[in-house]
Amino acid sequence: MKVHVANHPLISHKITVLRDERTDSPTFRLLVSELVTLLAYEATRDVRTKSISIKTPVTSTTGLVMADPQPVVVPILRAGLGMLDGMTKLLPTAQVGFLGMVRDEETLQASTYANRLPEDLSGRQVFVLDPMLATGGTLIAACQYLIERGANEITAICLLAAPEGIKALEEGIKNSGVPITLVTGALDEKLNEKGYIVPGLGDAGDRLYGVV
Repeated sequence: MKVHVANHPLISHKITVLRDERTDSPTFRLLVSELVTLLAYEATRDVRTKSISIKTPVTSTTGLVMADPQPVVVPILRAGLGMLDGMTKLLPTAQVGFLGMVRDEETLQASTYANRLPEDLSGRQVFVLDPMLATGGTLIAACQYLIERGANEITAICLLAAPEGIKALEEGIKNSGVPITLVTGALDEKLNEKGYIVPGLGDAGDRLYGVV
């Protein structure tokens, strides 16, 4: 598994404001969208392309366009929805699927409660959006689910990641045979006893949409 921590002053600035408990939900949503677009530039460096011939106003030349089949973007509900707009700004032609997963606060295990995905993901590049890689349970379950449907390359985009989550993800998918890349805005210190990232930014879903 490849891990890329995006090191850019604009990313660091936006993450700092996201961490601040005084940042309100409208500002939080806007910053998440902007941050994901920045992370998406890093995450799509290896997006599949093909060569085509075109005519410019001056001459004929060749260029690159997105190859078919188009990538699939999969936000993990509910917090991943806050990342979707920032991703589709960069990949407007990508298909969008949805995966509803919830973490049991006692066991920290993830379970799937809803999905809206293509039945066959064979040969597809999939970009998974999940704000926090904490214990790793949700992302492991999501990757396994996508691999079962045929995905042959997965890139996970997370705002923050904890060392424990990265280690768990590497262990959970090591025998999958599918290349998996993690792109994150910051690698934080640790998890606390409740499985929250420290220093983190709190519950991303609550801060995006309010407590329900």
